[in-house]
Amino acid sequence: MLPKKFHIYSFPDFKKARVKPDTPFKREDYISLNENYANLSSVLRGKKVYMRTYGCQANVRDEETMLGILKTFGMKRTPNKEDADLVILNTCAVRENAEEKVYGEIGSFKSLKKNKPTMKIALCGCMCLEPPVVEKVVNTYPFIDFLFGTHDIARLPTFLHRAFVMGESFVDVISSSGEVVENLPSLRSERFKAFVNIMYGCDKFCSYCIVPSTRGRERSRLLKDVVDECKGLVKRGYIEITLLGQNVNAYGKDLKDGTSFASLLEEVAKLGIKRLRFITSHPFDFDDELIDVIARYDNIMKYIHLPVQSGSTRILTLMNRRYDREGYLSLVNRIKTKIPNVALSSDIIVGFPSETEEDFLDTLSLVEEVQYSTLFTFIYSPRPFTPATIMKDQVDDKIKHERFIRLSKLSEKIIEKQAKKMVGKTYDVLIEEISKKDDSFVSGYTENYKLVHVKGDSSFIGKIIKVRITSSHTYSLIGEIIDGQENN
Repeated sequence: MLPKKFHIYSFPDFKKARVKPDTPFKREDYISLNENYANLSSVLRGKKVYMRTYGCQANVRDEETMLGILKTFGMKRTPNKEDADLVILNTCAVRENAEEKVYGEIGSFKSLKKNKPTMKIALCGCMCLEPPVVEKVVNTYPFIDFLFGTHDIARLPTFLHRAFVMGESFVDVISSSGEVVENLPSLRSERFKAFVNIMYGCDKFCSYCIVPSTRGRERSRLLKDVVDECKGLVKRGYIEITLLGQNVNAYGKDLKDGTSFASLLEEVAKLGIKRLRFITSHPFDFDDELIDVIARYDNIMKYIHLPVQSGSTRILTLMNRRYDREGYLSLVNRIKTKIPNVALSSDIIVGFPSETEEDFLDTLSLVEEVQYSTLFTFIYSPRPFTPATIMKDQVDDKIKHERFIRLSKLSEKIIEKQAKKMVGKTYDVLIEEISKKDDSFVSGYTENYKLVHVKGDSSFIGKIIKVRITSSHTYSLIGEIIDGQENN
């Protein structure tokens, strides 16, 4: 039961979220969708927004879009909660601990809201697609003003009108993913690196994953729209573009016009962007055409994130990953054969329901064989309404943690060995920021996504420079600039 003060325009529904529409996804224009709110700036101009984003690159891109929309109405971002007229918490639901962090953050606003009743507080993002979360928030945190979901960002002007003009508190979370909106405003968080959405949602339905419920079904942007956005970024002087999707290499399947991720990647590479990356790939959709395109273009970074999740075929079947151990290793071998200098990273879940010691040993041996340059390891976390939650033989927490430690130690050993091999060699490094630990150093990434620190100042930020690696600290490297050369 929800408090009476909340107007329910639309409430999340997992069943609706997972259903694929019978008709093609609509394509809308942001400006035409919001033409009735042109005068909203008279109310919002000069007001400040505090925004906190949790989770993946898709959430970061959503943040940039929301800030872009708010800027069109004259709002400015503030790093201080106390100064905010509007607070937006942009949430992640992939793991339980991510949600717990959000609840902790929400609680911190109770006293602020009491001292500043005109402050509006909004919760958005993936958590808002979970019905139990929405019920908990509106019942436990009545000072929250409105909630909206991942499919609703283009409707932000509507929500601002309701909150600031009409004084409403409401829930408006559309569960079904029915449209792709173009020409969205954007306030880029960086001046030389950019994320570009190429598609939204996922159709894989891995048994542990909540993403099809929170991000919806797969829907691709038109190739021309993506290329035009990237072309604009190149003209504005951007150096690196990362193409984004929950499953980027499924791009184009829903368009049914022959478009593929390989063809899109090639078109963007031809624009002359100095560095081109993409994330995240699914092994099931990673074909030889894509491998050939990556190998063909020097400006496509030879770094591939290829989540395996488990080295056991039995567990992969239970996860509904659509490939087995042998198929994954065959793909890795094809990639390494055609792209000899490639760096591979991966995700692995430890303690999936019914995982035995033998299954876990299969994972360790796969990690040993592939030799990942980076490995992201996670302890299995049950997500609501996913098949894995009700599977039998849930693994004891103590065993999960013990296996997690063993896998982490093996991963660190391999990463350390690979990092040491880089010492003495020269790499192009895109300098991104002043080092957080020592302001006499600047930091950036190599093509294979290794973090490097070199002596330097802010004048190097946003430039690609040649760096000789002098020492390794396993997860980061120390280097020296070669003759101050820039490679831009």
